[in-house]
Amino acid sequence: MRNFFFILFFASQFISAQDIVIKSLQTYLDDKEVLVPIIDYNQEYEQTFTINFDVATQNSPNLIIVFKFCNQNWEPYNSIFLTDPTYNTEYNLWLYELPSNVKEAQYHYSGQFPNNNIRFPFSGKWKFFIMESYNRDNVIAEGKFVVVHKSKIRLRPSITRSRAENEIPGNSELGRTFILKTDFVLPDSLYPNLVKGMEIIENGKIEYPYFINRDFNTENKFVDWNGSNRFSFLIRDLKPGNNYRTLNLRNKSKYQYPSGDAQFGGIETSNFYKFNRDDNQGASLINDYNSDDAQYLNIRFRIRPPEEVMAPVFLVGSFNNWIVSPEYEMYDKDGLLSLIVQLKRGIYDYQYVTAEYKNDKISNIDWNILEGNFWETDNIYHIFLYYSNPDKGGFEEIIAYKKISSRGT
Repeated sequence: MRNFFFILFFASQFISAQDIVIKSLQTYLDDKEVLVPIIDYNQEYEQTFTINFDVATQNSPNLIIVFKFCNQNWEPYNSIFLTDPTYNTEYNLWLYELPSNVKEAQYHYSGQFPNNNIRFPFSGKWKFFIMESYNRDNVIAEGKFVVVHKSKIRLRPSITRSRAENEIPGNSELGRTFILKTDFVLPDSLYPNLVKGMEIIENGKIEYPYFINRDFNTENKFVDWNGSNRFSFLIRDLKPGNNYRTLNLRNKSKYQYPSGDAQFGGIETSNFYKFNRDDNQGASLINDYNSDDAQYLNIRFRIRPPEEVMAPVFLVGSFNNWIVSPEYEMYDKDGLLSLIVQLKRGIYDYQYVTAEYKNDKISNIDWNILEGNFWETDNIYHIFLYYSNPDKGGFEEIIAYKKISSRGT
């Protein structure tokens, strides 16, 4: 591990030529910070999703948000039939001034979509891009969300406890797994041969989905099709993990401006044998922008991992969209792994993971070795059914969605 120490600012920030920094970027369903931004038009009420962020800059900028429809891999489509240019840009964002005691940012934005200017005509994955109105080539920040249009398909998922069948774990605790099975009947208006597969996202970890390919069965993932319109998708060996660690920065006497330790004791250890209490399902609950308690703190995370853990350790959480990245690698200081992150007052879920570098890329992420693996963990699994729609030049469409909790399994 690298032997130096530094301060890490909020993840997913991009600095433009005008030195504009987007901080504390959040996306969530309606006005509920704990809900993943998945707009489901099958619900009885009209759903929206919220974009919140702070802006650090010397002068009030003229920002816009551009929305783009994407394929399954979050790559935007360039086809004119899929870009909807008339209703894909939110202009003249209204920025509110932050309280004078907030020194780390000057403005705040909050908006809900769709609205009169923005619509989402296609069912699938979407991205938004924050940029200056006069410079669309420079993306300051970006985010992701999912839109699901009305569907006649009823997904029927079920979760059962199991033991790992295709690996020999070093500890029996790591052998605890779930089997997730999803049945459905395809309506006559759709073609069975165009069913592409099923994607499963655990909590808010949208960067690390499981995908069951309709045309490629493995020992852990396979599809049963009756040759007509009945399908059953199954995935084995889903490790439940543990409920997340939680950091509550709202206590001003405990976490005094401008810095502090993540946990009151200062040093954290492995939770491999410790089941955590309820969390926020991987979300952030950030203080209201207009509050005098909306300051930013430099928070030091420190962990002393077991001696047998030799791989690099990374901090991951709701503050960096659960992305394991080099910027969040813990740094060795006298045998103690440390990292300082600048966070706005609020409540955050997080955890520690190990991973390896392979060809300068992060691989072999282990979510359990420092956090444990318990059947009692309350995970939300978001299940998406993909269809290769041949219309408008062809696109990957989500034709059904369902979420299921592992609580009580």
